[in-house]
Amino acid sequence: MKDNCYQPYKSTLVPLARANRKQPTPAEALIWSKLLRNRQLADFKFLRQKPIDGYIVDFYCSALGLVIEIDGSSHANQIEYDYERTRILNAYGLQVIRYTNKQVLSQLPELRLHLLELIQSRQAGPGSLC
Repeated sequence: MKDNCYQPYKSTLVPLARANRKQPTPAEALIWSKLLRNRQLADFKFLRQKPIDGYIVDFYCSALGLVIEIDGSSHANQIEYDYERTRILNAYGLQVIRYTNKQVLSQLPELRLHLLELIQSRQAGPGSLC
């Protein structure tokens, strides 16, 4: 697995990322508080609203090289943008997983199991933790 401890980003995105952290969507707030915050998911550290390259990703785990995106209804109209964004993030060795707002709000236990299976399959070795 590629070293994912540092990802380049545009510093101009930092204020927007901070603002986004202060006003999460209901789905983002739920997955953060119930699943990702304080190493709740298999003891892996996740960051929220993390600038990477020219984007702000919803959630990021450097040790796993994993990006979690929560897609609202607006994503139906930006398929090409999301595809390009995913392609660029993949080029950094990151895996992008997407869930819809509806999935997060109504199927959180299933998402937890899915993420645990994904974590097992990625098997971050002890030397790869950042």
